[in-house]
Amino acid sequence: MNDPAHPPTFERPFPALTPEQRYHFEVYGYTVVENTLQPDEVRECKDAVYGIREELLKLEDPSMNGPRCHGAYLAKSQPHHHFLGHIVEAEPAVTAYATHPRLVAMAEEIMGGEARIVEVNAHINSKVPDADFSQEPTYGFHKGADVPFGAHVMNGLIHCSFVKTLTNLTDLGPDDGGTVVVAGSHKVDVPSDQLIEAAYSDRSLIHQVVAPAGSTLLFAETLIHATGQIRSDTERVILIAGYGTTLYPYWDNGILSEDFENQIPDHMRTLFKGKVHWTRNPRYRTLDQTADDRDFNLGKWDDRRRVEKQPEVTGKK
Repeated sequence: MNDPAHPPTFERPFPALTPEQRYHFEVYGYTVVENTLQPDEVRECKDAVYGIREELLKLEDPSMNGPRCHGAYLAKSQPHHHFLGHIVEAEPAVTAYATHPRLVAMAEEIMGGEARIVEVNAHINSKVPDADFSQEPTYGFHKGADVPFGAHVMNGLIHCSFVKTLTNLTDLGPDDGGTVVVAGSHKVDVPSDQLIEAAYSDRSLIHQVVAPAGSTLLFAETLIHATGQIRSDTERVILIAGYGTTLYPYWDNGILSEDFENQIPDHMRTLFKGKVHWTRNPRYRTLDQTADDRDFNLGKWDDRRRVEKQPEVTGKK
């Protein structure tokens, strides 16, 4: 219901990260923020992801060339791994995730300016059948941007024009296949194969995400990363949003439907559609700034309301 006294807004926190989280990113190219989603929000998102998969598996051809389900398709369909692509409009909870004010703000802080959504997808995967765990694992290491084009420095802090938030909807222990990264590779401009070789020679350079459900891995796409090796019997579910600068195209093998586009509020159109010119609205923090700790939640993506900062309690004990 429209409330003129409290109109919808796309207000985001700034800074979204604490100084220690931002410093962790500076050193390693990623940071893990726990409890970005609360338990009920985790369940809502996980149910949405499983629901999308269920609908896709009913289709004769669930690939990107098939009829699709609200734009979604299966980029990979194996008994142990389903990769769901272009799910941004497939379920309201997923759309709410991609537009979560804190997650968008985390990405914008690393980018140094306003973001647009460039992809939204999910993975449901489990242990590879008959996997051989007798040897040290190797990974499908890759990155989505190179350092000279994708990175720049401002206020002494590195920024990246392509960033992802990867939220695990199941607990990730050491054997549950959390994302692995080559720590610090986000700002080293040498061929990736040389960095990967160095990491395999000294595996302390390979960091793996271990975190409770509802935690978000925030990383730059200049960081070399891969899916970890699943050794447990636990199914791993992760939800991913990719953000780029506003002039970037959307590249998730899909376009927004006309019905969905008509629902996008004016104040969120840049987040979904970007801009056709270079007006990126730069915004930069310094390391000593404290985080804006207002409580932003999953909410309804198209009806967000202003979040007031709670007054500090002062006085003698």
